[in-house]
Amino acid sequence: MRKSLNILLVEDDMIEIMKFNRTISKLAYPHKIVEAKNGEEALNILYKYESLPDLILLDLNMPKINGLEFLSIIRKNNQLKYIPTVILTSSNDHKDVSECHQLGIAGYLVKPLKFADYSESIKTVLDYWCYNEFVQA
Repeated sequence: MRKSLNILLVEDDMIEIMKFNRTISKLAYPHKIVEAKNGEEALNILYKYESLPDLILLDLNMPKINGLEFLSIIRKNNQLKYIPTVILTSSNDHKDVSECHQLGIAGYLVKPLKFADYSESIKTVLDYWCYNEFVQA
């Protein structure tokens, strides 16, 4: 059964945030999106524990706490370590991909440049997680 997801989007680039929201709107998905502009803001949202996200979409290159640091922190927390985290970044650096996989990511997506390709990639990722079963911490 298809689920509506609670998604935490951790992205510092306003254009990327607008592109993501435009894609969600275009696809008419009922997902609830919470935005954080960096890892520090995302941690503050997560530590409230009011409603943990079903999925985190995470950029790597951000100010304050970057994506890799953020991943390291949440993977050490028993309440947060099971939240599937998909990297959504412009970096296709093998070192970044390797480090992210070592930290237990659920996927690594290099942002396509063309909007149509970007939308299709986001649709594929979200469709997958709509049907997936989650670990409840």
